Amino acid sequence: MPKHSQHRTRGKHALDADDIEWLESTPETDDGPPEGDRWSTWDQSTPTEKGPKPYPDWLVTELAAVDTEHGVLKTGKEADVHLISRGVPGTDRVCLLAAKRYRSSDHRLFHRDSGYMEGRRTRESRMNRAMANRTAYGKQVIAAQWAVAEFSALCRLWELGVPVPYPVQIVGTEILQEFIGTADGYAAPRLAQVSDDLDDLWEQLVAAMVTLAREGLAHGDLSPYNLLVHDGRLVIIDLPQIVDVIAHPTGPSFLDRDAHNVATWFAAKGVPSADPDSLAALLRKEAGLAS
Repeated sequence: MPKHSQHRTRGKHALDADDIEWLESTPETDDGPPEGDRWSTWDQSTPTEKGPKPYPDWLVTELAAVDTEHGVLKTGKEADVHLISRGVPGTDRVCLLAAKRYRSSDHRLFHRDSGYMEGRRTRESRMNRAMANRTAYGKQVIAAQWAVAEFSALCRLWELGVPVPYPVQIVGTEILQEFIGTADGYAAPRLAQVSDDLDDLWEQLVAAMVTLAREGLAHGDLSPYNLLVHDGRLVIIDLPQIVDVIAHPTGPSFLDRDAHNVATWFAAKGVPSADPDSLAALLRKEAGLAS
């Protein structure tokens, strides 16, 4: 297990003036956990903000659990992914989770989001204006929308049997999901780093993409860099921009792009059945779209 990060306690809530006298006569207490960085956030999510039931046996849901930070797994322009362990102190109940945290309003968000945001307008005109103008508030709204979109996509695809990490919960703009990697905290390699068993991995990928297409969906940004390979199994990650290819004005183009991105890579690696045009045509057919 990676080293524990330096202990941090929960931040205090803001106090009003009426609390001052009480504070002066009350010893200061620390409501942080006895170890780790924070109490488990499991109870902070509503039932609809948690992953599909039945919950996996490996998932720690006890309220006495604590979360411990182990560093950054991946950095990106829109979000960073951190490795955390969630465990019950004094027991062997522990699991590793990947915490994807969308960036706050002081960062540049979603450099390519205009095409994906079609149809994601809200009912409130103030929100729509803020999002369009990329104000600080607008960026916070966008971050929340993308986090919710990704968590919803993970839940839907998990229930369809698509190979994605199990979505544990969402808290604000943080998505907690199954860590894909070894028990001691080493992340699974991306497909771009793999050179073995490519024929089998290609078949796994085509099957997953066909399942998506039959549901009228495309990943929207599929590449060898957001596909993981763990114990011979392909796992799809990074799904905030998942596209409804039927409802989206240019939906078929997302199917085509995903097909060409991955098939071109496999073809270059010598997989004879990997043909970009054939895959694109197959996906369009499965989605019920005219070629």
